[in-house]
Amino acid sequence: MAGRYGIQVLPSAARHVEGLPRQAQAPVRNAIDALADDPRPFGYDILSGAPKARIHRIRVGDHRILYHADRREVYGDKFLQRLRRQLRNSLR
Repeated sequence: MAGRYGIQVLPSAARHVEGLPRQAQAPVRNAIDALADDPRPFGYDILSGAPKARIHRIRVGDHRILYHADRREVYGDKFLQRLRRQLRNSLR
């Protein structure tokens, strides 16, 4: 599917999810999977204190998911060059 972000889960985070009560695991996993389509869902927050890292947080019940969404990794150099060219041509 176009527009999906890649998701990398730290091994320590995966172990933590596996250690949650069974009824809490599915909502947390579903929320993590949904970040591939929408890395900034309703209710997300950017944590203060690390402005360069841009750590995001979403809440799932009593649990918090911390993540980093980096747009630069999604768009390659060729894509950006083509986009700039299209913008320049549209402004003429």
